[in-house]
Amino acid sequence: MNHQSTADEYDGEVSMTDKVNIAIVGLGFGAEFIPIYQRHPHTNMCAICQRNPEHLAEIGDKFGVAKRYTDFADLIADPEVDAVHINTPIDDHAWMSMDALHAGKHVASTVPMARTVEECRLVVEAQKASGKVYTMMETTVYTREYLFVKEMLDKGELGRLQFVRAAHHQEMAAGNWPHYWPGMPPMHYATHCVGPVLALTGKRCEWVSCLGSGRVDEKYARRYGSPFAVETTHMMLKDSDVHAEITRSLYNTAREYVESFDAYGSKRTFEWTQLEAGDPVVFTGEDGKRVPVPDYAHLLPEPIQPFTTGGGYELEGETHRSFTQGGGHGGSHPHLAHEFVMSIVQDREPYPNAVESANWTCTGICAHDSALRGGERVWLPEFTLE
Repeated sequence: MNHQSTADEYDGEVSMTDKVNIAIVGLGFGAEFIPIYQRHPHTNMCAICQRNPEHLAEIGDKFGVAKRYTDFADLIADPEVDAVHINTPIDDHAWMSMDALHAGKHVASTVPMARTVEECRLVVEAQKASGKVYTMMETTVYTREYLFVKEMLDKGELGRLQFVRAAHHQEMAAGNWPHYWPGMPPMHYATHCVGPVLALTGKRCEWVSCLGSGRVDEKYARRYGSPFAVETTHMMLKDSDVHAEITRSLYNTAREYVESFDAYGSKRTFEWTQLEAGDPVVFTGEDGKRVPVPDYAHLLPEPIQPFTTGGGYELEGETHRSFTQGGGHGGSHPHLAHEFVMSIVQDREPYPNAVESANWTCTGICAHDSALRGGERVWLPEFTLE
């Protein structure tokens, strides 16, 4: 399903012989995608890759995946593998994506694309040189909430889009997180709020101005030289009179976990619920009411439709983490997998593609740079605006 229209329901017109051999790299969060690919009509769940051989064996046995690798280089050298879905720690995203593209594999990577602007540039260059599909698996542009608002926008129910705002709040101080998380600048992991505002507007971010607010504990501040508890960014969108604001926090800021966005239109406005258990509010003029958000499983092939609500995972005898922590990323997982697969089968650009993924990632990187300069305007690199 292309992001430009929620009406692109799967019609099964592609030949059932067109199957993509998928390999998943990283089997923490990544294992949640195995049953989706096993049931998708255009994929073979070909191989899995994990550094820890015990965990590799456990997941392989559980899901019945015979081909297993502990070495990523061996995996991408396998001629049977058509595409890799990377779910590894952030530091591995860029080099793994580049190596896989250079090896002639299609690539889907969990967010962000990379840690630096230069790494983003290299991934974009690798994708162009290879001619293969690259997409960053940004969950927030395939959630049921996003699809609901996009449908209203496409039907003209919002009227003219006037302003978009998004936030991603997460209090990580109490958790036991991988080594790279403590003290990470908030905007260095910002695609969950950048994504929906750029997807709804259909634009790229051209420049940012960001202010940091508050202060994290010294043990966090000294890790990356980033003192800010909260970072708030104004995004100037290219060729648009609509602009956006995003806010991000990671440590020492009390808030229930949320990945939210608000969309303000001339006829209607959508505002995210304050509590995860509640429904969002849709305003018509000054009159607002809570509105339940429908599911969009009907846009998917029937075998993977249950995965938008978690029902499919229950076939495996457990409730997966993303459904107990974060509501299953809003039902986005099967939509993400489907978009990746169909972009390969249909020989088209995925959403987001490599350049869009770089723009979304670099928006946050440049925003933190702006915050360190007291809100100075920082322009996005030209390769992200092509």
